[in-house]
Amino acid sequence: MSPKATATKQDTKAALLQAGMDLMMEKGYTNTGINDVLNTLGIPKGSFYHHFDSKENYAVEIIRYFDAAAVEMLTRTLKNSNQTPLNRIRTFCEEKKAKLASQSCSRGCLVGNLSQEMSDQSEVLRLELSRVMTNWQNIVAECIKEGQKIKEIKGDRTAHQLAELFYSGWSGAVLRAKTLKSIEPIDTFIDLMLNDVLKA
Repeated sequence: MSPKATATKQDTKAALLQAGMDLMMEKGYTNTGINDVLNTLGIPKGSFYHHFDSKENYAVEIIRYFDAAAVEMLTRTLKNSNQTPLNRIRTFCEEKKAKLASQSCSRGCLVGNLSQEMSDQSEVLRLELSRVMTNWQNIVAECIKEGQKIKEIKGDRTAHQLAELFYSGWSGAVLRAKTLKSIEPIDTFIDLMLNDVLKA
């Protein structure tokens, strides 16, 4: 197989993942059909099944595709040695808030959306979503632990507990923002979490 043919197949898979991610962000898993994706891209069904065994397998790959970008963002913000740990968390929150505002509070987080929709419907997806969320939480916990070492973040709870609270609160604030079509819940979360819960 030529390098060009290999690149074309990789490009097709990436296009399928991006299109599927966009549709699932907008419509959810249940309301996103394979034909919707194919029609969006104008490619035959055979191209889809060359890369994915089923819609469920496709969704797993989409979650991993989304996760790769999310981890890059988390790493860039929460492991930025040019800022203190608490300020890194603030930067993360503000960047995510700006993105949510730019989308008129309508899309939120793919992992959060699918967790609400599919955790009781597909054990395969539930396990993949759980893996991703645990990894994100661990990255936050590392940042919090670093802040605790320099006495910038409270040390009366473990870093893991605070990271769990952070992500649970953040997920709830995003859900409220989507429901209200307002970033006010995000602002409230940032204020209370950073100034009252985390700040030493």
